[in-house]
Amino acid sequence: MPAVKGDGMRGLAVFISDIRNCKSKEAEIKRINKELANIRSKFKGDKTLDGYQKKKYVCKLLFIFLLGHDIDFGHMEAVNLLSSNKYTEKQIGYLFISVLVSESSDLMRLVIQNIKNDLNSRTPAHINLALHCIANIGSKEMAEELGKEVPKLLVSSDTIDEVKQSASLCLLRLYRTSPSSVPVGEWASRVIHLLNDQHMGVVTAATSLIHDLVQANPEDFKGCISLAVSRLSRIVTSSYTDFQDYTYYFVPAPWLSVKLLRLLQCFGPPDDPAVRGRLNECMETILNKAQEPPKSKKVQHSNSKNAVLFEAISLIIHHDSEPNLLVRACNQLGQFLQHRETNLRYLALESMCLLASSEFSREAVKKHQETVVTALKTERDVSVRQRAVDLLYAMCDKTNAEEIVAEMLNYLESADYSIREEMVLKVAILAEKFAVDYTWYVDTILNLIRIAGDYVSEEVWYRVIQIVINRDDVQGYAAKTCFEALQAPACHENMVKVGGYILGEFGNLIAGDPRSSPSVQFELLHSKFHLCSAPTRGLLLSTYIKFINLFPEIKHIIQDVLQTDNQLRNADAELQQRAVEYLQLSNRTSTEVLATVLEEMPPFPERESSLLAKLKKKKPLGFQEEEKTKSKAMPGVSINNVGGESSTDDPTPQMQQPPLPTAPPASIDLLGLDSQPASLNAAPTTNNSSLLVDMFGSPPSAPASVSLGDPNTLSPGAEENFNKFICKNNGVLFENELLQIGVKSEYRMNLGRIGLFFGNKTSYQFTDFSTVVSCPNDLRSKIAVQSDDVGGTIDCGAQVQQMINVECIEDFSDAPRISISFMYGGSKQFVNLKAPVMVSKFFQPAEMNSADFFSRWKQLNIPSQEAQNIFKAALPMDRQANNAKLIGFGMGLLENVDPNPDNFVCSGILKTRELQIGCLMRLEPNAQAQMYRLTLRTSRESVSKELCRLLTTQF
Repeated sequence: MPAVKGDGMRGLAVFISDIRNCKSKEAEIKRINKELANIRSKFKGDKTLDGYQKKKYVCKLLFIFLLGHDIDFGHMEAVNLLSSNKYTEKQIGYLFISVLVSESSDLMRLVIQNIKNDLNSRTPAHINLALHCIANIGSKEMAEELGKEVPKLLVSSDTIDEVKQSASLCLLRLYRTSPSSVPVGEWASRVIHLLNDQHMGVVTAATSLIHDLVQANPEDFKGCISLAVSRLSRIVTSSYTDFQDYTYYFVPAPWLSVKLLRLLQCFGPPDDPAVRGRLNECMETILNKAQEPPKSKKVQHSNSKNAVLFEAISLIIHHDSEPNLLVRACNQLGQFLQHRETNLRYLALESMCLLASSEFSREAVKKHQETVVTALKTERDVSVRQRAVDLLYAMCDKTNAEEIVAEMLNYLESADYSIREEMVLKVAILAEKFAVDYTWYVDTILNLIRIAGDYVSEEVWYRVIQIVINRDDVQGYAAKTCFEALQAPACHENMVKVGGYILGEFGNLIAGDPRSSPSVQFELLHSKFHLCSAPTRGLLLSTYIKFINLFPEIKHIIQDVLQTDNQLRNADAELQQRAVEYLQLSNRTSTEVLATVLEEMPPFPERESSLLAKLKKKKPLGFQEEEKTKSKAMPGVSINNVGGESSTDDPTPQMQQPPLPTAPPASIDLLGLDSQPASLNAAPTTNNSSLLVDMFGSPPSAPASVSLGDPNTLSPGAEENFNKFICKNNGVLFENELLQIGVKSEYRMNLGRIGLFFGNKTSYQFTDFSTVVSCPNDLRSKIAVQSDDVGGTIDCGAQVQQMINVECIEDFSDAPRISISFMYGGSKQFVNLKAPVMVSKFFQPAEMNSADFFSRWKQLNIPSQEAQNIFKAALPMDRQANNAKLIGFGMGLLENVDPNPDNFVCSGILKTRELQIGCLMRLEPNAQAQMYRLTLRTSRESVSKELCRLLTTQF
């Protein structure tokens, strides 16, 4: 076997050869243990080891670790190698540290100190080694310690290009690990100008860094648009010979081109006409090059060329402002639909789904309908067929709805099981959305149930029942069609459900025909009874009692069925109860009462379709087109909502429910923000139990029993009382039989002032009274808190005040703690609370019109910028009360902005010392289902999540 070269380390080469020559696992372990013992003795006993020997032994330990063995010594020797001036020794030390030393190791402080020394070195190779180590480990501690050191290298004029390149990627790793530890504002403008650097490696690395920085602060980096367009223009208009070192298979700088195009997708179309024109020229050039014959037959050439093309098309779609480019992009994608490469066909279909949402390119997409249908039928890859279904759904409108729905129904019979449920939903949505003739809609849904009944969810057949009930002109046809469908020998249970419900309501409309007389209808339904599950049987029993009202002539037949042992003694309690109650209802009530109880279902109120919400949960892509096209739904049953989103209503057909009691109006704060603070020594009140009630409104829930409390945990009810202040500034924060704590607060920009009022409710003096306002570790860098002192005693029935000043430095999710202790009755009492300070207190309302709101809403379309929660209403859904809560939350409530008047739309600006964060909110109530959908969009993921969490608790 040839000898292994170990960079001049003969001992390492011999050891590796020995390991490779081992004939068994036992022999390998024996040789490794022998070597470990030798290294351990050298490290412990030989104090004269030079750098070369340390490097050799550390390399052996690293090799042993890579073989899968644990290493529990040698770390300190590796750290010592970092202090060496020799590159190879320092390199091995950093390699060992990167691989074997954990983020929580005690040695990390020494490592960071050595890294700082190397970052300040004048040797570029040493600086690069330190930067690589930072990027490899990338711990939060490193981000905090080095977050200000690395940017200096990046923007320094003395730094060579290779170091700038490494510094960009290193800073990107630190920023992703801990964004708050990297102060962007100090060097943002200088980083932008790296896009103009002469070194292409620096530009590529800087583009990756800027792309991530833009996600959080797009306004601060708008200056990079013109530079990115300029750099992109130079690349796409040059020949591959101009970029010899950065040309990949005749495509100049493809990776940099893709990064620049993605960076530009973080912004809207450029405001400067000259920049916009230059960008459009770039897009046209890329589209033109796609039409040129390939310069190489190798797959690497086509892959790199198509990567740039698809990213350019994504940018064209994102801007959605140039009709000519959109149509050209569509035509280019159309050529890929029949390409031999499966990946290209997939990407073309996916991109055309997005193009179908644009008013400029929709017609161009529709021209490829026949090709897409062919792909649906002949494509072998199921993922491509799924994208074809998505595209047919996206391109569908009133002109081609019947044709597309028919093709999808035909394919549904042989479709893969993995996509059938989604196809059923899409067919149901299209049939409802574009139905001009409601008989066609009924036929389509019943055909859907016949073809794929197992995949028809409850939402689908609920929906057809709603529409039939709301449309008088289709009720007779629906009853006739359902009756005919039930006559099939093999009938799906969902068909029985639809047929049973509709015949129970409208069977009288077809009873005049002897072929569908009342007795025939009943016998047909009852023949399916024994084949159905318990819920369906319950529905059929309800149909039977409806038949007694509609057809008195078959009352005795139905009663005979209801009073059989199979019904009255059914093992299912629900079925047994229905049979007993329906039988008694038919026996004991008069015809008039029976007709009143079992009258025809009233029309359902107008509502959004739950099918859209269900489909979006399965595949958000199918909703891209809804965000720009707001088609008009069928009268009486609205299916659309702004942005293509729908409420999570439960459309189960049910009897009318009594109206829910409305919530009382929001309580009015009795304290004005501009009033003077109360006196520190208020006069004792005659009624101690109501010491602060009149001043701060309703007290919390019943007082807790007197308890010594735990000095280290929150007091009972602290979390609930904290939540009460999310939408108000004044009130009672805590109350028990001894103490009442009231709050009055005001906020301006990123500053806040909180007054705490401590009231003694007892007949005895509190002594040693003290309060401590503190912040948890993670909160200390995010808000600054100052508080004054409170006197050591509170007389019986008296009240003292403490003022707290708060400054918001950056967004936060925790709250300061208020720890209160005092002596009462000879025992120490503790109360631990959360101060009513949350990030929403630093809002400034913002006014917007509808166009501005939805333009900004569309820009904040990155998944990390949105937080959404769908939840059940915990309180009565009163619009006036909800208005008051949202205003109290601090955002500006925008009227007449959302096309749905029931929705709430708000906007505001979160003020911190570091930056301002724009926030948009939509709250969509569904009174029928008693549900809310809350959506927050901001430029920061942490802000969106925290605001969503806070608001969810208020409804």
